[in-house]
Amino acid sequence: MVLADLGRKINAALAQINKEPIIDEKVLDALLKEICHALLEADVNVRLVGNLRKNVRTTVNIQELAAGINKRKIIQKTVVDELCKLVDPGVEPYIPKRGKQNIIMFVGLQGSGKTTTCTKLAYYYQRKGWKTCLVCADTFRADPVQIAHEGVEKFKKEGFEIIIVDTSGRHKQEAELFEEMKQISTVVNPHNTIFVMDGTIGQAAEAQAKAFHETADIGSIIITKMDGHAKGGGAISAVAATHSPIIFIGTGEHIHDLEGFDARRFVSRMLGMGDISGLMETVQDLKLDQNKNLMKNLEQGIFTIRDMYEQFQNISKMGPLSKMMQMVPGMSELNLQGSDELGAQRIKRLMTIMDSMNETELDSDGKIFQQQPARILRVARGSGTSVQEVEELLVQHKSFQGMVKKFGGNKGILKGMGPGTDPSKMSPQKMQAKMAQMQKMLPRGMAGMDMNSLMRQMMGGGGGPGAPAMPDLSQMQNMMKQMGLGGGFPGGGGRR
Repeated sequence: MVLADLGRKINAALAQINKEPIIDEKVLDALLKEICHALLEADVNVRLVGNLRKNVRTTVNIQELAAGINKRKIIQKTVVDELCKLVDPGVEPYIPKRGKQNIIMFVGLQGSGKTTTCTKLAYYYQRKGWKTCLVCADTFRADPVQIAHEGVEKFKKEGFEIIIVDTSGRHKQEAELFEEMKQISTVVNPHNTIFVMDGTIGQAAEAQAKAFHETADIGSIIITKMDGHAKGGGAISAVAATHSPIIFIGTGEHIHDLEGFDARRFVSRMLGMGDISGLMETVQDLKLDQNKNLMKNLEQGIFTIRDMYEQFQNISKMGPLSKMMQMVPGMSELNLQGSDELGAQRIKRLMTIMDSMNETELDSDGKIFQQQPARILRVARGSGTSVQEVEELLVQHKSFQGMVKKFGGNKGILKGMGPGTDPSKMSPQKMQAKMAQMQKMLPRGMAGMDMNSLMRQMMGGGGGPGAPAMPDLSQMQNMMKQMGLGGGFPGGGGRR
């Protein structure tokens, strides 16, 4: 995540006030100094940083706070609220309507990832059951205005719901291209014009965003390249310049690397506090409830090897391991460098072993291999692996059996999360209970591991002697409550 360093610095500053015996003006000044310094280092616009400092000082008046008031709680919550305001102009974005034609026009700088994002957005809606299409007007080989007009009219007649129009990338000084952009907007009459902003652009973000805003009616923003190591704070300036909401962020080069944006959930993840709501939405997208055999098995406390095979397929669809770990409270501090490739390779190897099993073995609970050990040797030879690797898979399957029973059943974490449930609208108390359940399910020893140890823990085998223990998340939960995050995200529900 681009702003991970920023989040760590702010989190450290907020945690520091818990160590102070007395909260006075001196402590508040020191806190604001650290936070503002971190924001400036991340390329956040100086004016925006100044406004944040001023707003916190106005809201938190140490001298006027009554005796008995929890000053730490007031300060922490105010800081988080102001961070949310940096990325949330308070404007509701356009929401596509089912069964209607929704025309979405993309504009942005050259090299910002605009065309890639068009494809990601089309895939995002297609995966959710929308009839989507793309009009490629990013061309000089013919009249792009005519191409855009004819493309939109064609897809209207064919009943497409999401019609995405790509346009040529441009710079703010290219008057001719800006005129072309206005002409395309006039002929296609978009319901929503999306400005694609490069998350690594730095302080130039505000000037570029203003130039586009003066030419086109920017309805919303997508920030790309949020998986890199650049400072990234400059992109926040685009929100202030256009007064338009961020609706998605690009988190990688793959087609599924596009995440819906919610200000409070984004800040929570940036501060290392996870995003349980986002994690549950990702799980819901897998439509596990439509796998009737799996759901039936879960109800009966059964988890077959075939079930594990299908869940490995689902894990692959959920995206990179590092992305998932950022959503789990307390896990964002893990050293995940190289984890995505390592995890994908490990899962593929495990699935290769299961591909060498017959129907009887796949539909078993694994005990058949204990009763007939010769089957292990046959599977190892058929998959080109070793007997030890097959045995490790069987041990992992047994471990997953216990974990799956915790997720499913009457007391599982997914109880009440059936079709149509919006996790972002879940009450803070219920979301906190889900987070507590997840905390109990996390294996000990995962925090602070190197990547090899982590993968051994998740895919079979422990972290080894002396592995660090999982941090106590009760302190994190308390801080989330104090900041108004409450373990969930009250008032921060998804707007799409």
